[in-house]
Amino acid sequence: MTTSLITGATSGIGAAFARRLGADGHGLVLVARDERRLAATAADLRQRYGVEVEVLPADLTEDDGIAAVEARLRDRARPVDVLVNNAGAGNRGTFLDVPVADELRMLKLHCEAVLRLTAAAVGAMRERRYGFVVNVASVAAFMPRGTYGASKAWVVRFTEGVAAEAAGSGVRLLALCPGFVRTEFHARAGMDAGRLPAVAWLDADAVVTACLRDLALRRTVSVPSVRYKLAVALARHVPSRLYAAASTRAGRRFDPKL
Repeated sequence: MTTSLITGATSGIGAAFARRLGADGHGLVLVARDERRLAATAADLRQRYGVEVEVLPADLTEDDGIAAVEARLRDRARPVDVLVNNAGAGNRGTFLDVPVADELRMLKLHCEAVLRLTAAAVGAMRERRYGFVVNVASVAAFMPRGTYGASKAWVVRFTEGVAAEAAGSGVRLLALCPGFVRTEFHARAGMDAGRLPAVAWLDADAVVTACLRDLALRRTVSVPSVRYKLAVALARHVPSRLYAAASTRAGRRFDPKL
């Protein structure tokens, strides 16, 4: 049986991956901080899809949490075939307004945790010559937008680099770069997502479908939806200072105090 481990698995894109992979018959390892919510999510998935579901409570902004997931990924008696590094967070406000400690916590989650979990998973997968890693980034990776955009740009470049190194090993990696998705992400960060137009939003299940299609096509970067593909293409040609100014104005739509 194929086993998939998903971080940030109880809501948003992570929950959509759990539903899709569970429907495909994968055994699941769900990682999140909230034990009660993990248990409820696991019970629902077991009942709905009849698959084995394991829960692993872990805070990936802490060393102990990252180490616990690393150990599970390296467990040769219970191999993981698919890793989805989905857990993420954002900070309300611009870089100059956010406490440095909060920015460092986000970097630990977006960069250190992704690096360590990818290393643990790929090491075990290469021994079996089979496996897949999806690292969830963002279209913000292609736009100058503070620490969040910079950390997601790191995720994209890191994933592309490891994918190239792993070529021919039976292990494939992909960076998923969605635009705005209706999840709990913005509410947890204290952002007013209601200020964005309806056309900006993507459905989490559709994002997962696009990601798995691009993974099957052996792509290393997936940008779901035509409108966001166009936004990324535009970002590559517009001077960065202009895009930075536009991105800052867009950020103020989330927080009228900025």
